[in-house]
Amino acid sequence: MSQKDKAAAFGALHKKGNPVIIYNIWDAGTAKAVADAGARALGTGSWSVAAAQGYADGENLPMEALLATVKSITAAVDVPLSVDFEGGYAEEPAELARNVGKVIDAGAIGINFEDQVVGGSGVYAIEVQAERVRAIRAFADALDIPFFINARTDLFLQEGDRTKHAGLLDQAIERAKAYAGAGASGFFAPGLADEELIRTLCEASPVPVNIMMMPGVPEPRRLGELGVGRVSYGPGPYRAMMAKLKEDAAAVFSAAG
Repeated sequence: MSQKDKAAAFGALHKKGNPVIIYNIWDAGTAKAVADAGARALGTGSWSVAAAQGYADGENLPMEALLATVKSITAAVDVPLSVDFEGGYAEEPAELARNVGKVIDAGAIGINFEDQVVGGSGVYAIEVQAERVRAIRAFADALDIPFFINARTDLFLQEGDRTKHAGLLDQAIERAKAYAGAGASGFFAPGLADEELIRTLCEASPVPVNIMMMPGVPEPRRLGELGVGRVSYGPGPYRAMMAKLKEDAAAVFSAAG
């Protein structure tokens, strides 16, 4: 498929009530393994990609290293790939759009794009982040690619007390509507776990909602019943694989005396 066709196919997989499953990968090898397992689409996780190369999350991985990883993945598999691009490695919309252009040149058909202030605190004001989304959309549209912008809010992740998430829901809905109006294709709310809050967000959002699997989050089938359009696994697969590697290595060293 052409990149344009992959982007269109990727977007079509997002259906409220029948979510696309993204079992997040971090390099070409894991991409091939997950694709061979039956994935219809792939997505990187920024935490995992950075950790696999010895960096902390939060745009500490040099962008050129990230782009090299994206190129190696898209060369290895013919499955649509979305890239976790954090805050886009830029603040100003024009520079941000140019950076996204590099991700597109590397073969990706979509990104996760978060509203937290990377390296700072809190989240961008709604109108500021909407303008950033608008710049990405305009750039991708000029290339005639139905690029999937998965606009992420960090409201829930930044509030570790889940009993306070209900108080954040109205702002999350406002952000979902603003980002969609600016050209976002989906709305990502990692950290949200409560079933009724998820249902309400899905009903109010004009674009498909992405929920990330974490302890306490309903299983994917139930998320579909709540109206979710995309389920992702974030750093979970990387952490599980590294734990198994460490366990196996420890057993070898222990047996060797």
